[in-house]
Amino acid sequence: MIGTVLVANRGEIARRVFRACRQLGLKTVAVYSEADRGALHVRDADEAIAIGGAPARESYLNAERILEAARRARADALHPGYGFLSESWRFAEAVQGAGIVFIGPRPEAIRTMGDKIAARRLMAAAGVPVLPGSFEPVADVAAAEAVARDLGFPIILKAAAGGGGIGMARVDAPADLAPAFATAARRAHAAFGTGELYVERFLERPRHVEVQVFGDDSGNVVHLHERECSIQRRHQKLVEESPATNLPAPTKAGLTTAAVAGARAIGYTNAGTLEFLVDENGGFYFLEMNARLQVEHPVTEEVTGVDLVVAQLRVASGEPLPWRQDEIAQRRAAIECRVYAEDPSKGFLPSPGTVQRLELPSGEGIRIESGVEAGSTVSVHYDPLLLKLVVHGTTRQQALERMAEALDRCMIEGVRTTIPLLRRVVASDEFRRGRVHTQMLEQGAFNA
Repeated sequence: MIGTVLVANRGEIARRVFRACRQLGLKTVAVYSEADRGALHVRDADEAIAIGGAPARESYLNAERILEAARRARADALHPGYGFLSESWRFAEAVQGAGIVFIGPRPEAIRTMGDKIAARRLMAAAGVPVLPGSFEPVADVAAAEAVARDLGFPIILKAAAGGGGIGMARVDAPADLAPAFATAARRAHAAFGTGELYVERFLERPRHVEVQVFGDDSGNVVHLHERECSIQRRHQKLVEESPATNLPAPTKAGLTTAAVAGARAIGYTNAGTLEFLVDENGGFYFLEMNARLQVEHPVTEEVTGVDLVVAQLRVASGEPLPWRQDEIAQRRAAIECRVYAEDPSKGFLPSPGTVQRLELPSGEGIRIESGVEAGSTVSVHYDPLLLKLVVHGTTRQQALERMAEALDRCMIEGVRTTIPLLRRVVASDEFRRGRVHTQMLEQGAFNA
């Protein structure tokens, strides 16, 4: 039985997990860096423990300090949130080794899916479509060029241990391969400790559609339908929605079937997401699996009526899945906009500072997940996500109107934010018609 949960994270996701814990009557423990001493998530918890300096490597990425905090608080479970150590199989293993329940998948599943090449091989063996490309690391430029000749340009180089768009580089011609390889390998090594790369065919104007899955310890796996995540900047999502509009029924059926098959192939437990690229003909290809709770999980919750974090806590306690597949339906439409402290006019440079004014909308169909308040400091040390604005409606049209109004009512001063861009996205004809793809932003579709 779980009685006390430590959340090894900060900001809005820590607050979200605490809310689910309170619903189940569980004690909550926050951890915080020196920069977050006065943060909202610290005040939300029953107990809060300092774990180090402002840089993440001294605090939220310091596994030993987090484990010491868990021991000190006598926590019997730990939720990693997303980011930081959430997809570190070594951390998950250390948590379990300390006799603490890790609220997430088994370490071996995290390890397998964190190795992008191994994940490609495993998914292909499970019958999940993957993009044409290499199933082994390419040792050098010559090896990458040999694969590229077979695939045809453009191709994309990807970090074998990567994620979040780090260590990725599009290559349009043979002459561009050597410098792109060097840059991608350098960035991958800096971020992940290895510069290993692999090659895939590059898809022009694909959609990014993901499927939420959930498994339990008895081998049951279900999907909770799809999310459209095509509005992105630098491979990072800005807007998500469900259902995915204009998605052919056969494509959706194929995606959800493939996602469940992929999760079963690794004996997946707890919440996870399989991500796919969908081409203009409705063909789809496995991209990666996120072995954790997603930033955009509220979209699925609003559409299905399922509380994913409560389910995480129950399944981690050894309970079976609380629903059968035929009980999980998309009952309405939902859209999420991520509000970052970034300046879109300057290449999305972070905008650290103090939030001097914060007025957020409320009302029917509006949900806010926020880690800041007026007076909060936006630090240079962490991801600049301020809040998530989520709306739902009985139809997509109603959700669109609610989102447009909600964005107009957001007032944030002291830091620059992505709100002006989000307003343009939601107002655009292409987005409203559901004609989306991952390259819209870089192609200037939402320029002022």
